[in-house]
Amino acid sequence: MHKPTTPRFCGLLLGAVALLALAASTVACGSDDASSEATSTTAATKAIHAPSKITIAYQAIPNGDLIVKQQKLLEKALPDTKISWKLFDSGGSVNEAFASGDIDFGLAGSSPVSRGISQKLPYRVVWIHDVIGDAEALAVKSGIGSLKDLVGKTVATPFASTSHYSLLAALTDAGVDPTTVKIIDSEPDDIYAAWSNDQIDGAYVWNPNLAKIVADGGKVLVSSAELAKKGDTTYDLGLVSSKFAEQYPDVVDAWAKAQDKAVGLIKDDLDTAAEIIGSELDIKPAEAKAQIGDLIFVGAAEQAGQEYLGGALAKNLERAAQFNKEQGEIESVPDSATFVDAVDAGPAASVGG
Repeated sequence: MHKPTTPRFCGLLLGAVALLALAASTVACGSDDASSEATSTTAATKAIHAPSKITIAYQAIPNGDLIVKQQKLLEKALPDTKISWKLFDSGGSVNEAFASGDIDFGLAGSSPVSRGISQKLPYRVVWIHDVIGDAEALAVKSGIGSLKDLVGKTVATPFASTSHYSLLAALTDAGVDPTTVKIIDSEPDDIYAAWSNDQIDGAYVWNPNLAKIVADGGKVLVSSAELAKKGDTTYDLGLVSSKFAEQYPDVVDAWAKAQDKAVGLIKDDLDTAAEIIGSELDIKPAEAKAQIGDLIFVGAAEQAGQEYLGGALAKNLERAAQFNKEQGEIESVPDSATFVDAVDAGPAASVGG
């Protein structure tokens, strides 16, 4: 961690009152390297050594990340840092952005993250945005009554996503060879368009597009909540660039604190949370509330424990990577230590401790 740059004082101090105020609280009006770094302060907190800009990859998923964005929680914690939010369609595209060094934080599902770790992408898992339950599911047209009925049918899903992983797991569990189903790669919004135009027979996708498909006559054949009971639990995970985490650990803690505040709002005031998330997704609060209810949210203190970031998640990611290798999605799976090292419970522990 670099030491914070020395602040310069702007203007003259007028009178003894101003002098006493300055002694109590130093105000930074610039830095020696304003083009690359800033020292952010908030009332009654220590200065946070931060870069001048942070780029965050987010997705249109009804979880706390949208609350952090809409309420500008990170901007409030880091007033001297520009926060740039970029919308991504799937975890696969977030992986690509990390690989090219375009983002500092990002959200991706556990399946693409398992691939990213296997491919040695330079990031760490530091947060669980949600445990995916009924928010992701396989919806099909009428006349399809079982997974075996999908043989010869066309099913769309975003490749390298948790939905793709869950679709393959569901077919395999049902004894259906995935190669006998025409599985096509498509982003969530395009999937709904294809469904509306009768171009596909089914789709494994997440809310809000899943909800649109169901409202348009789709029948849920299997959900990620059902697969979780069989050990195929999936998550939406918070990632940070390894280089960024090493250089700005206090910023990562501040980000985790903002995320935990958002989870607290969902748990304590669901109506307000639904209004905020609904505004981000351009849906009614009642719809947002229903979609939020399909996810499971965990606070920082619990996340830091053995059931999640403190142990079990690394094993889950390794198991997902093994499955992806069996399906030919990745060439090899690293040893268990690689997955353990890629999951960092520190930021959640610092918030929940």
